[in-house]
Amino acid sequence: MTTGVEIRHYTGDQAAELRPLLLDVYTEVYAAAAQSDPFASTERFADGLDNWSARPGWSCVVGYDGDQPVGYAYGAPLPEGARWWGGLLTDVPAGVTAETGIRTYALSELMVRTPWRKTGTARQLHSALLSPRREERATLLVDQTHPKVHALYESWGWQTLGALRPRIPDAPLFHAMLLPLPQASDY
Repeated sequence: MTTGVEIRHYTGDQAAELRPLLLDVYTEVYAAAAQSDPFASTERFADGLDNWSARPGWSCVVGYDGDQPVGYAYGAPLPEGARWWGGLLTDVPAGVTAETGIRTYALSELMVRTPWRKTGTARQLHSALLSPRREERATLLVDQTHPKVHALYESWGWQTLGALRPRIPDAPLFHAMLLPLPQASDY
């Protein structure tokens, strides 16, 4: 059912022109949550988008069905000494959270508009974003109140590292997850 979805790739150089589209899709997808959850506000998301898209190595994929954007995914490599792991609440060996700037790609956002959900579009976006990456692993955060999303990522090979609460006002409790990126060993 995803055969009609065309994936387009973008980099940080295109972030400013892409920003309105990303905000529009976010506002639609999170409309209900934003009414009661300050963490889901469009303003907070816009600040996060600006932060992420300014990072070296930021990449984004957007799926289109004709001229309609159906969803997107984006992220960036974690820099050396990244704050990403600062809210980790689970004890892990120190080496697990050591970042070099080229070790871990953080998948920050993956969202699909309602008409294209349960069509394989999320997996298509996920694969398109991560397949060209040369880092040894990827990481993402899943809100612990969304067990179906957590289970979906597990079915794609992600493993839970532990609980993490970002140091952002109103942030929920997340599962920090890791995924080995096997293509990194090809280089």
